[in-house]
Amino acid sequence: MSFWQTIGRIYESSVFVYGTVLLFIYAMLAVFSMIAVRAYARKDKLGQGYMLNSSPLAPGITVLAPAYNEGLTIIYNVRSLLTLNYPKYEIIIINDGSTDNSLEQLITEFDLVQVDFAYNVKIKTQPVRKIFKSTNPAYAQLMIIDKVNGKSKADAVNAGINAASYNYFLCTDVDCILDKNTLLELIKPVMQEGKKRVIATGATLRIANSCEFDQGVMTRMRPPRQLLPRFQEVEYIRAFVLGKMGWSLLNCVPNVSGGLGLFDKEVAIRSGGYDHSSFGEDMELMTRMCRYAHDNKINYAIRYIPKTLCWTEAPESVKIFNRQRTRWARGLAQLMFSHFGMFLNPRYGKMGLIIFPYNFFFELLAPLVEITGIIYYIIMICLGQINWPTAVMLLVFVYTYSVMITTIAILWDQLTFRYYRTWKEVAYLCMTPFMEFFLYHPLIVLFSLRGYYYFLTGKKSTWGNMQRRGFRQNVPGAKTAAV
Repeated sequence: MSFWQTIGRIYESSVFVYGTVLLFIYAMLAVFSMIAVRAYARKDKLGQGYMLNSSPLAPGITVLAPAYNEGLTIIYNVRSLLTLNYPKYEIIIINDGSTDNSLEQLITEFDLVQVDFAYNVKIKTQPVRKIFKSTNPAYAQLMIIDKVNGKSKADAVNAGINAASYNYFLCTDVDCILDKNTLLELIKPVMQEGKKRVIATGATLRIANSCEFDQGVMTRMRPPRQLLPRFQEVEYIRAFVLGKMGWSLLNCVPNVSGGLGLFDKEVAIRSGGYDHSSFGEDMELMTRMCRYAHDNKINYAIRYIPKTLCWTEAPESVKIFNRQRTRWARGLAQLMFSHFGMFLNPRYGKMGLIIFPYNFFFELLAPLVEITGIIYYIIMICLGQINWPTAVMLLVFVYTYSVMITTIAILWDQLTFRYYRTWKEVAYLCMTPFMEFFLYHPLIVLFSLRGYYYFLTGKKSTWGNMQRRGFRQNVPGAKTAAV
Protein backbone atom coordinates (compact mmCIF):
# COMPACT_ATOMS: atom_id res chain seq x y z
CA MET A 1 0.00 0.00 0.00
CA SER A 2 1.43 3.38 -1.02
CA PHE A 3 1.90 6.36 1.29
CA TRP A 4 -1.06 8.26 -0.19
CA GLN A 5 -3.32 5.22 0.02
CA THR A 6 -2.43 4.94 3.71
CA ILE A 7 -3.22 8.63 4.24
CA GLY A 8 -6.54 8.14 2.41
CA ARG A 9 -7.50 5.18 4.60
CA ILE A 10 -6.64 7.10 7.75
CA TYR A 11 -8.67 10.09 6.58
CA GLU A 12 -11.68 7.96 5.64
CA SER A 13 -11.58 6.15 9.00
CA SER A 14 -11.30 9.42 10.90
CA VAL A 15 -14.25 10.96 9.07
CA PHE A 16 -16.30 7.80 9.61
CA VAL A 17 -15.65 7.91 13.37
CA TYR A 18 -16.35 11.64 13.44
CA GLY A 19 -19.66 11.23 11.62
CA THR A 20 -20.73 8.25 13.72
CA VAL A 21 -20.09 10.12 16.97
CA LEU A 22 -22.01 13.14 15.69
CA LEU A 23 -25.00 11.04 14.67
CA PHE A 24 -24.97 9.36 18.07
CA ILE A 25 -24.91 12.76 19.82
CA TYR A 26 -27.93 13.94 17.81
CA ALA A 27 -29.82 10.75 18.67
CA MET A 28 -28.93 11.18 22.34
CA LEU A 29 -30.05 14.82 22.32
CA ALA A 30 -33.36 13.84 20.70
CA VAL A 31 -34.08 11.38 23.52
CA PHE A 32 -32.98 13.80 26.25
CA SER A 33 -35.00 16.59 24.65
CA MET A 34 -38.18 14.52 24.69
CA ILE A 35 -37.66 13.73 28.37
CA ALA A 36 -37.05 17.41 29.20
CA VAL A 37 -39.94 18.71 27.10
CA ARG A 38 -42.37 16.22 28.63
CA ALA A 39 -41.26 17.17 32.13
CA TYR A 40 -41.71 20.84 31.30
CA ALA A 41 -45.15 20.25 29.75
CA ARG A 42 -46.35 18.43 32.88
CA LYS A 43 -45.24 21.31 35.12
CA ASP A 44 -46.67 23.86 32.70
CA LYS A 45 -50.13 22.32 32.95
CA LEU A 46 -50.02 22.92 36.69
CA GLY A 47 -49.38 26.62 36.09
CA GLN A 48 -46.39 26.63 38.39
CA GLY A 49 -44.77 30.01 38.76
CA TYR A 50 -47.72 32.17 37.77
CA MET A 51 -48.49 32.89 41.43
CA LEU A 52 -45.39 35.08 41.18
CA ASN A 53 -47.46 37.59 39.26
CA SER A 54 -49.12 38.69 42.48
CA SER A 55 -46.30 37.89 44.88
CA PRO A 56 -44.17 40.55 46.60
CA LEU A 57 -41.33 37.98 46.58
CA ALA A 58 -41.00 38.04 42.78
CA PRO A 59 -37.41 39.00 41.87
CA GLY A 60 -37.10 42.26 39.98
CA ILE A 61 -36.00 41.99 36.33
CA THR A 62 -34.47 44.62 34.05
CA VAL A 63 -35.23 44.20 30.36
CA LEU A 64 -32.33 45.42 28.19
CA ALA A 65 -32.74 46.05 24.47
CA PRO A 66 -29.95 47.73 22.47
CA ALA A 67 -30.96 49.58 19.32
CA TYR A 68 -28.97 50.79 16.34
CA ASN A 69 -30.95 52.29 13.43
CA GLU A 70 -34.12 50.34 14.26
CA GLY A 71 -36.53 53.14 13.35
CA LEU A 72 -38.70 50.90 11.19
CA THR A 73 -39.82 48.64 14.06
CA ILE A 74 -38.73 50.26 17.30
CA ILE A 75 -42.12 51.66 18.38
CA TYR A 76 -43.91 48.34 17.88
CA ASN A 77 -41.16 46.50 19.71
CA VAL A 78 -41.11 48.83 22.70
CA ARG A 79 -44.89 48.57 22.93
CA SER A 80 -44.48 44.80 22.95
CA LEU A 81 -42.09 45.06 25.89
CA LEU A 82 -44.58 47.30 27.73
CA THR A 83 -47.19 44.51 27.58
CA LEU A 84 -45.07 42.05 29.57
CA ASN A 85 -46.94 40.35 32.36
CA TYR A 86 -44.77 40.63 35.47
CA PRO A 87 -45.12 42.48 38.81
CA LYS A 88 -41.67 44.07 39.09
CA TYR A 89 -39.69 44.99 36.00
CA GLU A 90 -38.17 47.90 34.12
CA ILE A 91 -37.32 48.40 30.46
CA ILE A 92 -34.08 50.02 29.34
CA ILE A 93 -33.65 50.77 25.64
CA ILE A 94 -30.07 51.63 24.74
CA ASN A 95 -29.86 53.86 21.68
CA ASP A 96 -26.33 53.07 20.52
CA GLY A 97 -25.65 56.21 18.52
CA SER A 98 -28.31 55.56 15.87
CA THR A 99 -28.03 57.72 12.77
CA ASP A 100 -31.70 57.37 11.83
CA ASN A 101 -34.72 58.78 13.69
CA SER A 102 -35.00 55.97 16.27
CA LEU A 103 -34.44 58.29 19.26
CA GLU A 104 -36.75 61.01 17.94
CA GLN A 105 -39.54 58.48 17.46
CA LEU A 106 -39.14 57.22 21.02
CA ILE A 107 -39.16 60.75 22.48
CA THR A 108 -42.35 61.65 20.64
CA GLU A 109 -44.23 58.39 21.10
CA PHE A 110 -43.54 57.92 24.82
CA ASP A 111 -43.41 61.55 26.06
CA LEU A 112 -39.75 61.35 27.04
CA VAL A 113 -37.72 64.05 28.76
CA GLN A 114 -34.08 64.11 29.79
CA VAL A 115 -33.52 63.32 33.48
CA ASP A 116 -30.67 63.30 35.99
CA PHE A 117 -29.71 59.73 36.82
CA ALA A 118 -27.06 58.22 39.10
CA TYR A 119 -25.34 56.19 36.40
CA ASN A 120 -22.83 53.88 38.12
CA VAL A 121 -20.12 52.58 35.77
CA LYS A 122 -19.54 48.97 36.82
CA ILE A 123 -18.52 47.95 33.29
CA LYS A 124 -16.59 50.37 31.11
CA THR A 125 -18.45 51.47 27.94
CA GLN A 126 -18.51 54.29 25.45
CA PRO A 127 -19.82 57.51 27.08
CA VAL A 128 -23.51 57.90 27.89
CA ARG A 129 -24.80 61.21 26.54
CA LYS A 130 -28.33 61.44 27.92
CA ILE A 131 -30.90 59.43 29.84
CA PHE A 132 -34.63 59.85 29.22
CA LYS A 133 -37.75 58.89 31.15
CA SER A 134 -41.41 59.46 30.38
CA THR A 135 -43.69 62.12 31.83
CA ASN A 136 -46.58 59.74 31.27
CA PRO A 137 -47.21 57.44 34.29
CA ALA A 138 -48.25 54.66 31.90
CA TYR A 139 -44.62 54.39 30.81
CA ALA A 140 -43.04 54.79 34.25
CA GLN A 141 -40.95 51.61 33.87
CA LEU A 142 -39.39 52.78 30.58
CA MET A 143 -35.90 54.32 30.40
CA ILE A 144 -33.94 55.31 27.30
CA ILE A 145 -30.15 55.57 27.34
CA ASP A 146 -28.56 57.55 24.52
CA LYS A 147 -24.86 56.78 24.17
CA VAL A 148 -21.95 57.11 21.80
CA ASN A 149 -21.85 54.24 19.34
CA GLY A 150 -19.62 51.46 20.66
CA LYS A 151 -19.49 49.55 17.36
CA SER A 152 -20.88 46.45 19.05
CA LYS A 153 -24.04 45.18 20.69
CA ALA A 154 -21.94 44.20 23.72
CA ASP A 155 -20.98 47.79 24.53
CA ALA A 156 -24.63 48.86 24.37
CA VAL A 157 -25.87 46.06 26.64
CA ASN A 158 -23.10 46.79 29.16
CA ALA A 159 -24.37 50.36 29.43
CA GLY A 160 -27.81 48.95 30.20
CA ILE A 161 -26.37 46.63 32.86
CA ASN A 162 -24.72 49.64 34.51
CA ALA A 163 -28.12 51.35 34.80
CA ALA A 164 -30.12 48.24 35.78
CA SER A 165 -31.88 48.39 39.15
CA TYR A 166 -32.67 44.70 39.65
CA ASN A 167 -30.68 41.51 40.34
CA TYR A 168 -31.64 39.84 37.06
CA PHE A 169 -31.59 41.22 33.56
CA LEU A 170 -33.20 40.01 30.38
CA CYS A 171 -31.16 40.69 27.25
CA THR A 172 -33.11 40.84 24.00
CA ASP A 173 -32.91 42.58 20.65
CA VAL A 174 -35.13 45.55 19.98
CA ASP A 175 -36.29 43.91 16.75
CA CYS A 176 -37.70 40.96 18.75
CA ILE A 177 -41.32 40.46 19.83
CA LEU A 178 -41.71 38.78 23.24
CA ASP A 179 -44.57 36.72 24.60
CA LYS A 180 -46.35 38.60 27.38
CA ASN A 181 -45.43 35.88 29.92
CA THR A 182 -41.73 35.79 29.00
CA LEU A 183 -40.47 37.06 32.36
CA LEU A 184 -42.72 34.71 34.33
CA GLU A 185 -41.51 31.75 32.30
CA LEU A 186 -37.81 32.58 32.41
CA ILE A 187 -37.71 33.28 36.14
CA LYS A 188 -39.35 29.93 37.01
CA PRO A 189 -36.14 27.85 36.73
CA VAL A 190 -34.43 30.38 39.00
CA MET A 191 -37.12 29.93 41.66
CA GLN A 192 -37.49 26.15 41.29
CA GLU A 193 -33.89 24.94 41.06
CA GLY A 194 -33.19 24.56 44.78
CA LYS A 195 -29.55 23.69 45.48
CA LYS A 196 -28.03 25.17 42.33
CA ARG A 197 -27.74 28.87 41.53
CA VAL A 198 -29.31 29.43 38.11
CA ILE A 199 -27.07 31.99 36.43
CA ALA A 200 -28.93 32.04 33.09
CA THR A 201 -32.11 30.80 31.45
CA GLY A 202 -33.19 30.84 27.84
CA ALA A 203 -36.16 29.85 25.70
CA THR A 204 -37.03 29.04 22.11
CA LEU A 205 -36.80 31.77 19.47
CA ARG A 206 -38.86 31.61 16.27
CA ILE A 207 -38.92 33.48 12.99
CA ALA A 208 -41.36 36.40 12.83
CA ASN A 209 -41.47 36.60 9.03
CA SER A 210 -45.06 35.91 7.80
CA CYS A 211 -46.46 35.94 11.36
CA GLU A 212 -49.06 38.57 12.25
CA PHE A 213 -48.77 41.11 15.06
CA ASP A 214 -51.09 43.68 16.60
CA GLN A 215 -49.48 46.58 18.50
CA GLY A 216 -46.44 44.52 19.37
CA VAL A 217 -48.31 41.30 20.24
CA MET A 218 -48.06 38.13 18.15
CA THR A 219 -51.58 37.14 17.06
CA ARG A 220 -51.06 34.54 14.32
CA MET A 221 -48.10 32.22 13.89
CA ARG A 222 -47.28 31.01 10.38
CA PRO A 223 -44.30 29.29 8.76
CA PRO A 224 -42.29 31.84 6.76
CA ARG A 225 -43.39 31.96 3.13
CA GLN A 226 -39.97 32.86 1.75
CA LEU A 227 -37.57 29.95 1.50
CA LEU A 228 -34.53 31.43 3.29
CA PRO A 229 -36.45 32.46 6.45
CA ARG A 230 -38.25 29.10 6.37
CA PHE A 231 -34.89 27.30 6.43
CA GLN A 232 -33.98 29.40 9.46
CA GLU A 233 -37.29 28.53 11.17
CA VAL A 234 -36.50 24.83 10.76
CA GLU A 235 -32.96 25.38 12.01
CA TYR A 236 -34.19 27.26 15.10
CA ILE A 237 -36.70 24.54 16.00
CA ARG A 238 -34.02 21.87 15.72
CA ALA A 239 -31.43 23.92 17.62
CA PHE A 240 -33.67 25.04 20.48
CA VAL A 241 -36.29 22.31 20.94
CA LEU A 242 -33.99 19.38 20.24
CA GLY A 243 -30.47 20.66 20.86
CA LYS A 244 -30.63 23.04 23.79
CA MET A 245 -33.39 21.19 25.60
CA GLY A 246 -31.30 18.02 25.40
CA TRP A 247 -28.25 19.82 26.76
CA SER A 248 -30.39 21.47 29.46
CA LEU A 249 -31.29 18.08 30.91
CA LEU A 250 -27.55 17.45 31.39
CA ASN A 251 -26.88 21.01 32.64
CA CYS A 252 -24.58 21.41 29.62
CA VAL A 253 -26.23 24.29 27.75
CA PRO A 254 -23.44 25.68 25.53
CA ASN A 255 -24.85 29.20 25.33
CA VAL A 256 -27.96 31.32 25.87
CA SER A 257 -29.10 33.20 22.79
CA GLY A 258 -28.42 36.92 22.63
CA GLY A 259 -31.96 37.39 21.34
CA LEU A 260 -33.54 36.15 24.57
CA GLY A 261 -31.70 35.34 27.77
CA LEU A 262 -32.20 35.98 31.48
CA PHE A 263 -28.98 36.43 33.47
CA ASP A 264 -27.83 36.76 37.06
CA LYS A 265 -26.56 40.37 37.09
CA GLU A 266 -24.03 39.89 39.89
CA VAL A 267 -22.28 36.98 38.16
CA ALA A 268 -22.40 38.79 34.82
CA ILE A 269 -20.77 41.92 36.25
CA ARG A 270 -18.13 39.98 38.20
CA SER A 271 -17.34 38.14 34.96
CA GLY A 272 -16.68 41.48 33.27
CA GLY A 273 -19.94 41.86 31.37
CA TYR A 274 -20.14 41.43 27.63
CA ASP A 275 -16.87 41.58 25.70
CA HIS A 276 -17.21 44.48 23.25
CA SER A 277 -14.44 43.04 21.08
CA SER A 278 -16.21 39.68 20.64
CA PHE A 279 -18.24 38.80 17.56
CA GLY A 280 -20.12 36.16 19.55
CA GLU A 281 -20.83 38.22 22.65
CA ASP A 282 -23.66 36.02 23.97
CA MET A 283 -21.63 32.80 23.91
CA GLU A 284 -18.55 34.61 25.19
CA LEU A 285 -20.42 36.00 28.21
CA MET A 286 -21.88 32.59 29.01
CA THR A 287 -18.42 31.02 28.87
CA ARG A 288 -16.93 33.62 31.22
CA MET A 289 -19.86 33.35 33.63
CA CYS A 290 -19.34 29.58 33.81
CA ARG A 291 -15.62 30.09 34.24
CA TYR A 292 -16.22 32.55 37.07
CA ALA A 293 -18.66 30.15 38.75
CA HIS A 294 -16.12 27.31 38.65
CA ASP A 295 -13.27 29.53 39.86
CA ASN A 296 -15.40 30.70 42.80
CA LYS A 297 -16.93 27.31 43.67
CA ILE A 298 -20.48 28.33 42.75
CA ASN A 299 -22.79 25.34 42.21
CA TYR A 300 -24.50 26.75 39.13
CA ALA A 301 -27.02 25.73 36.49
CA ILE A 302 -28.05 27.04 33.08
CA ARG A 303 -31.58 26.13 32.04
CA TYR A 304 -33.60 26.22 28.84
CA ILE A 305 -37.32 25.96 28.37
CA PRO A 306 -38.94 24.70 25.14
CA LYS A 307 -41.78 27.19 24.97
CA THR A 308 -41.52 29.82 22.22
CA LEU A 309 -41.29 33.20 23.93
CA CYS A 310 -39.58 35.33 21.29
CA TRP A 311 -40.04 36.06 17.59
CA THR A 312 -37.29 37.71 15.58
CA GLU A 313 -37.14 38.88 11.99
CA ALA A 314 -34.84 36.67 9.92
CA PRO A 315 -32.76 37.87 6.98
CA GLU A 316 -34.60 37.42 3.69
CA SER A 317 -31.66 38.13 1.42
CA VAL A 318 -28.54 36.01 1.04
CA LYS A 319 -26.42 39.15 1.44
CA ILE A 320 -27.74 39.93 4.93
CA PHE A 321 -27.78 36.25 5.89
CA ASN A 322 -24.14 36.01 4.82
CA ARG A 323 -23.25 38.95 7.06
CA GLN A 324 -25.05 37.40 10.04
CA ARG A 325 -23.59 33.90 9.76
CA THR A 326 -20.09 35.14 8.99
CA ARG A 327 -20.23 37.12 12.22
CA TRP A 328 -21.48 34.12 14.21
CA ALA A 329 -18.74 31.85 12.86
CA ARG A 330 -16.08 34.47 13.53
CA GLY A 331 -17.38 34.79 17.08
CA LEU A 332 -17.15 31.03 17.62
CA ALA A 333 -13.56 30.93 16.37
CA GLN A 334 -12.68 33.90 18.56
CA LEU A 335 -14.25 32.23 21.60
CA MET A 336 -12.40 28.94 21.09
CA PHE A 337 -9.08 30.78 20.74
CA SER A 338 -9.62 33.05 23.76
CA HIS A 339 -10.73 30.31 26.16
CA PHE A 340 -8.83 27.30 24.83
CA GLY A 341 -7.35 26.78 28.27
CA MET A 342 -10.72 25.34 29.30
CA PHE A 343 -10.54 22.61 26.65
CA LEU A 344 -10.61 19.19 28.37
CA ASN A 345 -9.68 20.89 31.63
CA PRO A 346 -11.34 18.99 34.53
CA ARG A 347 -11.15 22.14 36.67
CA TYR A 348 -14.12 23.47 34.69
CA GLY A 349 -16.32 20.41 35.04
CA LYS A 350 -18.86 19.83 32.28
CA MET A 351 -17.92 23.09 30.61
CA GLY A 352 -14.34 21.91 30.10
CA LEU A 353 -14.98 18.21 29.54
CA ILE A 354 -18.22 18.22 27.50
CA ILE A 355 -19.34 21.63 26.24
CA PHE A 356 -15.99 22.96 25.07
CA PRO A 357 -14.92 19.74 23.27
CA TYR A 358 -18.35 19.52 21.60
CA ASN A 359 -18.19 23.11 20.39
CA PHE A 360 -14.63 22.62 19.17
CA PHE A 361 -15.07 19.32 17.32
CA PHE A 362 -18.67 19.48 16.13
CA GLU A 363 -19.32 23.21 15.75
CA LEU A 364 -15.99 24.86 14.94
CA LEU A 365 -14.40 22.00 12.96
CA ALA A 366 -17.59 20.79 11.21
CA PRO A 367 -17.35 23.18 8.21
CA LEU A 368 -13.65 22.33 7.81
CA VAL A 369 -14.36 18.58 7.90
CA GLU A 370 -17.12 19.00 5.32
CA ILE A 371 -15.10 21.10 2.88
CA THR A 372 -12.07 18.80 3.13
CA GLY A 373 -14.39 15.83 2.60
CA ILE A 374 -15.78 17.40 -0.57
CA ILE A 375 -12.27 18.12 -1.86
CA TYR A 376 -11.18 14.58 -1.01
CA TYR A 377 -14.09 13.01 -2.89
CA ILE A 378 -13.49 15.23 -5.93
CA ILE A 379 -9.86 14.05 -6.00
CA MET A 380 -10.93 10.43 -5.62
CA ILE A 381 -13.44 10.80 -8.46
CA CYS A 382 -10.76 12.32 -10.70
CA LEU A 383 -8.42 9.43 -9.87
CA GLY A 384 -11.15 6.86 -10.45
CA GLN A 385 -10.77 5.56 -6.89
CA ILE A 386 -14.30 6.22 -5.65
CA ASN A 387 -16.44 3.31 -4.48
CA TRP A 388 -19.74 4.53 -5.88
CA PRO A 389 -22.14 2.04 -4.20
CA THR A 390 -20.66 2.81 -0.76
CA ALA A 391 -20.49 6.57 -1.40
CA VAL A 392 -24.12 6.74 -2.54
CA MET A 393 -25.27 4.59 0.37
CA LEU A 394 -23.51 6.86 2.89
CA LEU A 395 -24.92 10.00 1.27
CA VAL A 396 -28.47 8.61 1.34
CA PHE A 397 -28.06 7.56 4.97
CA VAL A 398 -26.78 10.96 6.12
CA TYR A 399 -29.47 12.77 4.12
CA THR A 400 -32.26 10.57 5.51
CA TYR A 401 -30.96 10.88 9.06
CA SER A 402 -30.77 14.68 8.91
CA VAL A 403 -34.31 14.92 7.51
CA MET A 404 -35.59 12.52 10.16
CA ILE A 405 -34.01 14.40 13.10
CA THR A 406 -35.35 17.75 11.91
CA THR A 407 -38.83 16.37 11.21
CA ILE A 408 -38.96 14.81 14.68
CA ALA A 409 -38.13 18.19 16.23
CA ILE A 410 -40.86 19.95 14.21
CA LEU A 411 -43.54 17.37 15.01
CA TRP A 412 -42.55 17.10 18.68
CA ASP A 413 -42.78 20.87 19.03
CA GLN A 414 -46.19 21.00 17.35
CA LEU A 415 -47.66 18.06 19.28
CA THR A 416 -46.57 19.61 22.58
CA PHE A 417 -47.47 23.28 22.07
CA ARG A 418 -49.73 23.50 18.96
CA TYR A 419 -48.26 26.76 17.69
CA TYR A 420 -49.57 26.37 14.15
CA ARG A 421 -53.32 26.37 13.67
CA THR A 422 -53.45 23.76 10.91
CA TRP A 423 -51.53 20.60 10.14
CA LYS A 424 -51.29 21.87 6.58
CA GLU A 425 -48.88 24.52 7.85
CA VAL A 426 -46.91 21.88 9.74
CA ALA A 427 -46.70 19.69 6.62
CA TYR A 428 -45.55 22.74 4.66
CA LEU A 429 -42.76 23.26 7.18
CA CYS A 430 -41.86 19.55 7.21
CA MET A 431 -41.12 19.71 3.48
CA THR A 432 -38.29 22.17 4.13
CA PRO A 433 -35.74 19.68 5.58
CA PHE A 434 -35.79 17.77 2.28
CA MET A 435 -34.26 20.83 0.58
CA GLU A 436 -32.09 21.99 3.48
CA PHE A 437 -29.30 19.50 2.85
CA PHE A 438 -28.72 20.70 -0.72
CA LEU A 439 -29.65 24.42 -0.62
CA TYR A 440 -29.28 25.82 2.89
CA HIS A 441 -26.53 23.78 4.51
CA PRO A 442 -23.91 24.58 1.83
CA LEU A 443 -24.48 28.29 2.54
CA ILE A 444 -23.87 27.70 6.25
CA VAL A 445 -20.59 25.94 5.48
CA LEU A 446 -19.48 28.65 3.04
CA PHE A 447 -20.29 31.55 5.38
CA SER A 448 -18.69 29.77 8.33
CA LEU A 449 -15.45 29.38 6.40
CA ARG A 450 -15.67 33.07 5.52
CA GLY A 451 -16.02 33.90 9.22
CA TYR A 452 -12.96 31.80 10.07
CA TYR A 453 -10.98 33.57 7.34
CA TYR A 454 -11.98 36.96 8.75
CA PHE A 455 -10.89 35.82 12.21
CA LEU A 456 -7.49 34.63 10.99
CA THR A 457 -6.86 37.77 8.92
CA GLY A 458 -8.22 40.20 11.54
CA LYS A 459 -10.63 41.87 9.12
CA LYS A 460 -12.41 44.80 10.75
CA SER A 461 -16.18 44.67 11.20
CA THR A 462 -18.85 46.73 12.94
CA TRP A 463 -22.41 46.34 14.19
CA GLY A 464 -24.17 46.85 10.84
CA ASN A 465 -27.72 47.65 9.85
CA MET A 466 -29.72 44.45 9.30
CA GLN A 467 -32.21 46.29 7.03
CA ARG A 468 -35.46 45.27 8.73
CA ARG A 469 -38.68 45.04 6.74
CA GLY A 470 -40.96 45.38 9.76
CA PHE A 471 -43.76 43.18 11.10
CA ARG A 472 -47.11 42.29 9.63
CA GLN A 473 -49.82 44.24 11.42
CA ASN A 474 -53.44 43.19 11.81
CA VAL A 475 -55.73 45.86 10.41
CA PRO A 476 -59.51 45.29 10.81
CA GLY A 477 -61.21 45.05 7.46
CA ALA A 478 -57.97 45.14 5.48
CA LYS A 479 -55.44 42.69 4.19
CA THR A 480 -52.33 42.20 6.27
CA ALA A 481 -49.27 43.86 4.79
CA ALA A 482 -45.69 44.38 5.71
CA VAL A 483 -44.98 47.62 7.49
